[in-house]
Amino acid sequence: MSEARKKLLITGFDPFGGETVNPSWEAVRLLPEEIGTFRLTKLQIPTVFGRAAETVLAAAEKLQPDVILCIGQAGGRSGVTPEAVAINLREARIPDNTGNRPSDVPVVKDAPAAYFSTAPVRAMVQAINDEGIPAALSYSAGTFVCNDVLYSLLHHYHGTQTKVGFIHVPFLPEQAKENAPAMALEQMAAALTAAVSVC
Repeated sequence: MSEARKKLLITGFDPFGGETVNPSWEAVRLLPEEIGTFRLTKLQIPTVFGRAAETVLAAAEKLQPDVILCIGQAGGRSGVTPEAVAINLREARIPDNTGNRPSDVPVVKDAPAAYFSTAPVRAMVQAINDEGIPAALSYSAGTFVCNDVLYSLLHHYHGTQTKVGFIHVPFLPEQAKENAPAMALEQMAAALTAAVSVC
């Protein structure tokens, strides 16, 4: 009998902010169907407050994954950055993909100010660095849709066995303007593979 596989739901976002590509989804698409003991289910989610998290939760309800790992774009960062914490705040510098631009609004009313990631973020950073790819732990997932998703999932799965994590990836070279940091798509996919392998 073949070894029982654990289930990992991994998501990436659609393009936003005038971009025509989002490296988070492109990197997720490149991943194999299985990494280590995990069978992957890949899902593209909308860059929309509330709806992104609802999309993940609906898929997770059917799949019942052991781990949920969401990937997002962080233009300006030079390395792959697993997120240590999510905060209960929606504060949009730019509109999301339906024009929402919340300011000083909680993700979940009357809920804790923050949650720490339940994925092994430090081990992820080490595993990515071990592949020769720049990575560092981040202590701010921002206040846009990425943080919105991470906070919503951590709130929903608080106290359960389901691990939740979020990883930001840099711009692709074709997105980077004025010498902004960038990373090749294949390198991002290798970083995500390393991260998944230690979940």
